[in-house]
Order: sequence, then structure tokens, then C-alpha cells
Amino acid sequence: MATPTFLLYGANGYTARLIIDLAKSLGMKPVLAGRNEAKVKPLADQHGLAYRVADLNDRSALDAILQDVPVVLHCAGPFSQTAAPMMQACLRTRAHYLDITGEIAVFESGMKLDKAAQAQGIQLMSGVGFDVVPTDCMARYLHERLPDATHLQLAFANDGGGLSHGTAQTALEGLGMGGMIRQDGRLRTVPYAHKTLSVNFGDGRLRPCVAIPWGDIATAYWTTRIPTIETFMASSPGQILAAKAGNYLGWLFQNPSVQSFLKRRISTSVTGPDESKRQRAQTHIWGKVRNATGNIAEARLHGPEGYTLTARTSVLIVQKVLSGNWKAGFQTPAGLYGADLVLEVEGVRREDVGV
Repeated sequence: MATPTFLLYGANGYTARLIIDLAKSLGMKPVLAGRNEAKVKPLADQHGLAYRVADLNDRSALDAILQDVPVVLHCAGPFSQTAAPMMQACLRTRAHYLDITGEIAVFESGMKLDKAAQAQGIQLMSGVGFDVVPTDCMARYLHERLPDATHLQLAFANDGGGLSHGTAQTALEGLGMGGMIRQDGRLRTVPYAHKTLSVNFGDGRLRPCVAIPWGDIATAYWTTRIPTIETFMASSPGQILAAKAGNYLGWLFQNPSVQSFLKRRISTSVTGPDESKRQRAQTHIWGKVRNATGNIAEARLHGPEGYTLTARTSVLIVQKVLSGNWKAGFQTPAGLYGADLVLEVEGVRREDVGV
């Protein structure tokens, strides 16, 4: 019996290469795909894998590469530009769709396709990597501890890690766009870095964290229905000041010429953390919920470096879908697979705070 395959689109990207290595070590044979044959073919030859080529703007070519593919793992960012055409192609060809985005708009647009996905009998699931599996699992875990929670705060720290080319490009596109929170069930735009808090990630010291528009503003709400949600990232005081200054320079960062210049710089200077750096780095997640009467629940999560975690969680979810563990419609990771999904990943541990 042949090993079930999945299609990995954006296969030449930094994170996708980690996914290829992990999938092969587990005996899986992903079909590598992208829009540039000159980049995809050598990678496929190197790993002894099949490959397919299609531009996301070419509907017929995209449908053709999805024929006989049970699952697509979409890794080509920025997802604000690439997710929609791939989701639509999956709906047309009835292939399950997964991606590694952390972009709020992508989650929200995916949710609007829930009924279409149910009608086609496929699963749409965004955020199967570090964005947002560990934080989504934390949200569900805390909600199970305090089911009547009305407020949720999540924070993360990626100690010793770095940025990949794709992540840097996505972050660049968001510069000057402002921040976002979920308030009383509705998305609300706020100034970027509008709020800070101090978090103990488990080492006994309080670290400054700044509010950012992390994907859980969307996903944690769909997973838990907690109406008010804020997300934070550990940052230095200097980084926080720079983030706040960005509110006054949004017009500059959104200028097409400035965007093009910065993207060129990223293309030549950002490559992602090497293996030794990933081995040393760790991620930490903190979460807290409270209800209307002031009761709280708080917990922490510790695990591998963010890109390593993304490879492990995305492949884990691919395996679940291939084995028949899926549900038609738009799903969130913890909403479907539970709060303990992230604990299936080697090296992840969770601890309650104050219990």
C-alpha cells in the first residue's frame, strides 16, 4: 500500500524545508509544489520527491496540481495574498486545506467559507503552526478551567529564535496597519502596541510584553467564544518604543516604494535561524482568563523553538487528517483536536499557575 501523500505548496520556503525533513523522517512523501519550477524541481530532486508547478493566479493550473491530492499544506506567504486562491482551489477540487498563517484576516475569511467547506465535505484549517496551535490550545485549556470566562489574555516569548524570510515579509506588510483586539465579541482596531503588561513566563522574572494583533484574536474566539481577547509578545523596552512610534509612521511604512525597498532588503538579509540556534531556543506561552465575578485561571506552556514547533504541529495535523480525523467546515486546531493537541508534540509541557 502506497504511503498517503499531501501537497506542500510553497515548498522552497524556510519553514517548508523543515516540514519536508520531518515528514520524510516519518516515512511520508509530500508532493512539493510552488510557482517557480527552477526552485521547486531541484528541491524535489534533492529529496527524491515528486513535484508540481502552478501559479496561484492560474486557476486551471492550480486545480490540476490538486487532482488526487487528499490534503494541501499551504506554506506560501504572505497569506493575506495567497490563502484565498488556494482555499478556493481546495473547495473546487475537494482537497482538505491547512496553512501555517497567523494573520487575523485570513482566519476571518476562512470562517466565512465554513458552509461552503461543509457542502464540499472538506476541512479548512488555518494556523496549524506556532501561529496558533500552542496559544489556541492554551485558550481552550483555560476556558475548560473557567467555562464562564469573559476575558482572555495570551502572551508568548520566543527566546533565542529568529525570523524567516516569509515571517519578516508578513510582518512588513502589517507595519503601520495598527493593532487589534476582540472586545465584546467584535474585532476592534486599536493603535499598535497600545498596551503593555508584565509576565512571568516561569523563570521568576517579570518581562515586558506588548500588545500585538496575533492570530488568536480570531481563533481563540471561535474556539472558546470568550468575548474579550488580547494578545501580547515579550519585547524589550526599546522594541516597545519603536512599535509605538510606528503608529505615527504608518503612512511611510505603507508607501509602495518603501515597502518594495524593505522587501528587497529582507530578501537579501533574512534567512531564518540555523539548526544550532533552533536547538538552543525555546518558546513560552502564558495565558490568563477571568470571569465577571473576578475569578481567574492562569497557566504556562513551554516548548521547542517556534519554527521547529511549526514543523511538528503542522505534520501532526496532516497525519490526523490523512488518518480520517477531520471535520468538514472551517475548524480551529484546539477547537477540533482539543486543548491537549500541543502536548502530543515532543518537548512541550504545560503547568498551572497558582494551583
